[in-house]
Amino acid sequence: MIASFALFAIDAVLLLAAWPLTVWFACSDSCPQSVWFQALALSGFHLAFLYALGLYRRESLSDTSAALSRIPLVVGIALAAGGIAGAVLGWPLPPPLIIAAAAHCGICALIARLVFRLLRRRDIFRPRLLVIGAGPRAWDLMWVLRSQGRNLHYDVTFVHEDSFGPVDPRLAEDTSNRIVTSHGNLLAIADEVDADQIVVAPDERRGMALESLITCRTAGYPVYQYMSFLEKEVGRIDIKRPDLNWVLYSEGFNNGPLTLALKRGFDLLGSLFILACCFCLLLPAMLAVWLCDRGPIFYRQERVTLGGRRFNILKLRTMRVDAEKNGAVWAAAKDSRITPIGGFLRRTRLDELPQLINVLKGDMSLVGPRPERPEFIAELAKQLPLYQERHAVKAGLTGWAQINYPYGASLDDARSKLSFDLYYVKKCSLLFDLMIMLQTLRVVIWSGAAGAR
Repeated sequence: MIASFALFAIDAVLLLAAWPLTVWFACSDSCPQSVWFQALALSGFHLAFLYALGLYRRESLSDTSAALSRIPLVVGIALAAGGIAGAVLGWPLPPPLIIAAAAHCGICALIARLVFRLLRRRDIFRPRLLVIGAGPRAWDLMWVLRSQGRNLHYDVTFVHEDSFGPVDPRLAEDTSNRIVTSHGNLLAIADEVDADQIVVAPDERRGMALESLITCRTAGYPVYQYMSFLEKEVGRIDIKRPDLNWVLYSEGFNNGPLTLALKRGFDLLGSLFILACCFCLLLPAMLAVWLCDRGPIFYRQERVTLGGRRFNILKLRTMRVDAEKNGAVWAAAKDSRITPIGGFLRRTRLDELPQLINVLKGDMSLVGPRPERPEFIAELAKQLPLYQERHAVKAGLTGWAQINYPYGASLDDARSKLSFDLYYVKKCSLLFDLMIMLQTLRVVIWSGAAGAR
C-alpha cells in the first residue's frame, strides 16, 4: 500500500509539473482558459486509467518492463476518453493539445516508474513488522504477505513465548526469519527494530501479556489484530482461520438507506450508459451466437442474489445447447462444452452484457459478489463458514473477487473468492464500487488478469 501510494504521488506530482508545459506546447502564444482546463482534465484521465489498467498493483510494481509496456495503451485510452468527454461537453480537444498531452503523459509515467524502481532498490518501501507469535498463524501471515501483500517486501521480526505453543518449523528453517523472545519488554524490541506496525498473531493467546502491548500502543506503535491487519494489507477477510468474534465486533457491514439509494442510482445510470455505449457490440455478438449453431441466443439460468432470493440471470449463450443434459456442473477454465464463439465472448466479457437488464430490473447490481447457482450454494455453505453472508448485498456484474482472483471452480477457489466477497460486503460503498468498475477494465482488456494485488 505504501509503495502504490508513493508511485501514485510521483505520477501526480510529475503530471502537475508538466501541466503548464503541455499547454505551452499546445499553443505557444496566448492560450484560451479552456485549454488549461482541458490539459488538466487529460492529466486526471491519465491518472484514472493508470489505476484502472493495474499500474499500481503488485505485479506492475514488481515488473517494471511489463508496466512500461502498458503505458501507451493507458495514454491512448485516456486521450480517447478525454476526447469523448470534450465532444459531449462542447469543448473539442485541439490536435496540438492531444499530441502534447500524449507525449507528456507518456514521458511522466515512464520517469515515475524509473524513479520508483530506483527508490525500491534502496529498500525505501519496506515496512518493518513486529509479529507477535511464530506458529502456524504467523506462517500463514507471511505466506499471504509474500504472495499477495500490497507491498513487495517486508522486514519481519517474530516475537515468541513458550506459552504461545511451538514455533512453526517452516519459520524456524528459514534462517532469514528473526525470532526473538520478549522477556516481558516488548517495547524495547519495537524500539530496536523501529517497527512500523505490530501484528498480534499467536496461535494461543491465553499467555499473552496485554500490558506490554498496551505500553507499545501508548508509545505510538500501531497495534493490529491478525484479522484486521490481513484485511488492511491484502484486501480480504481470512476464512481459513476465522475469528467470529472479530467479524461480529469489527467495524463495517453498514449498508444504510443512503448507501443503498446511492448504489441503486449508480446501478441505473451506469447500466443505461453501458448499454448505450455497447449496443453496437451486442447486436453482432447476438448474431454470431445464432449463426454458430442456430440455437437460442440467450441463456437463462437460476441464480441467487440479495437475501437468498432466486432470479433468472440473462446471458449470451456460450455453451452447446445440451451442455447440462446430465445436470448442473461447474464450468471449467477450458470447458469442452464452450462453443468457438462462446470462448471469444467469455474472454471479452461480451456474454455478460445482457445482465445489465437484470441490473435495471433490480435483481443485480453493477458491483457485488458473483451470482451463484442454488445447487452450488447449498454445497458450498456446508463446507465454508460465512458463505451465506455474501448474500447480504445484491449479486454483481463485476466485483472485488472477480477483479482480484483468477477463474477457478474448486472448493479452494470458492474459499478464496469468499474471502474477497466478505471484504466487499464489509466495506461496501459507492466509492468502492467506482474503484472496482474502473479496475474491471483491466480484466476485460487482459483476460485472466485478475490475481495478485
